[in-house]
Amino acid sequence: MSWLEVIVLGLVQGLTEFLPVSSSGHMRIASEVFFGRDPGAAFTAVSQIGTEVAVIVYFAKDIWHLFTTWLRGFRDAEVRQTDDYRLAWLVIIGSIPIAVLGVLFKTQIETVARSLWLVAVMLIVFGVLLGLAERFGKQSKPIERITVKDGIALGFAQAMALIPGVSRSGGTITAGLALGLTRPAIVRYSFLLAIPSVFGAGLFTLPDVFAADGPSGLQMLVAVVIAFVVGYAVIAWLLRFVQNNTVYVFVAYRIALGVALLAALSIGAISAT
Repeated sequence: MSWLEVIVLGLVQGLTEFLPVSSSGHMRIASEVFFGRDPGAAFTAVSQIGTEVAVIVYFAKDIWHLFTTWLRGFRDAEVRQTDDYRLAWLVIIGSIPIAVLGVLFKTQIETVARSLWLVAVMLIVFGVLLGLAERFGKQSKPIERITVKDGIALGFAQAMALIPGVSRSGGTITAGLALGLTRPAIVRYSFLLAIPSVFGAGLFTLPDVFAADGPSGLQMLVAVVIAFVVGYAVIAWLLRFVQNNTVYVFVAYRIALGVALLAALSIGAISAT
């Protein structure tokens, strides 16, 4: 893997991880268009560690508060009645589906699921679903009112992102809007929900990254650092954006990119595998 490839993919990861446009899909597309190869699911998963470190740094105070509240809840019945204690458990519960499905379908995720035909279709289909959720979702429920049932549903929505083109944040935002959550609430919960699942995926696939013609340890570190720096800036921007704007711009972008990708594949401009 060349240094240029490492830098470009690190930038793509940082720019797209938190937007509902599919970072894994973009990395797959960018690597095929510019470098004529697939960096692999393992490289994608490990580079995501950089963006999740950005989440931890950005939300450090909130995360520490949730963690300590969760620990205190084991010995204090009064703490167990708080919204923060319940939210901490919902993050844990919501992380289970992607962990289980990621292990069960590891082979398929690393092979057939990375076809650009599938990426293009998922970009369009889940773009349409995101638009429908924005249009018809009530958007009246704050993060404190997320139920266990909501947490499980959002966990399975996040797990759909195991297929490149779906988008982890896009899946959870779509499901959250459909469940009546406000945009700021579901985006914030999506950030928290990603931490255990993405770190787990990164550590789980770490041994696979350096196989064959993959990156060196230094190259992987550089990709993670780039993803962290860019991802941190994107977090700050996205939180401000969703306060007063719809997600229709992402819907339009997803559909346009999906159609363009289908056209390029149809005329043989790029390879699907």
